[in-house]
Amino acid sequence: MLPRYLTRRRLLGASLAAAAAVPALLRPGAALAAEMIGPQRWIELANTHTGETVSVAWHDGLRPVAAALARLEHLLRDHRSNEQHPIDPGLYAQLTAVAEAAGRDARFDVISGYRSPATNAKLAAASSGVARRSLHMDGRAIDIRLKGASCASVRDLALAMARGGVGFYRKSDFVHLDTGRVRSWQG
Repeated sequence: MLPRYLTRRRLLGASLAAAAAVPALLRPGAALAAEMIGPQRWIELANTHTGETVSVAWHDGLRPVAAALARLEHLLRDHRSNEQHPIDPGLYAQLTAVAEAAGRDARFDVISGYRSPATNAKLAAASSGVARRSLHMDGRAIDIRLKGASCASVRDLALAMARGGVGFYRKSDFVHLDTGRVRSWQG
């Protein structure tokens, strides 16, 4: 039984007002937060440089799983310097969403995860294809291949989602994804 002051009409009105406010909340950050409530999410990452593979439920349906994030962070370390850095959980959400849209399990080969500033500076000096202020240094970028899907289709799906930067490197056959501003390029 509802309290006398909370009639069905008032309850319905409040519900409709709350529902009307939802689109205003669904901006990129709020949309990601809303998406992160739901079923458990699993991901498998295989580091092409170290040969290591981690397969974990990175999200329990309510929040990211700290122990799983730590294992993923270790796998995504800078393999040149062995330095680790926190990785934006939004990357894992982006990866699992791309895999789902592709109709594939979230199984990825990782070409590059975190890069230390020293490693990034060395790579940028050797190649015009490496940004001097790369989001890899902030744990907000990853270069990948989705197992069982072409890199061109992964690029197209990621572009359609408009969740951050998408770079397509046809010759090297990988896709760069990041949680920065929405933009795209080809390398």
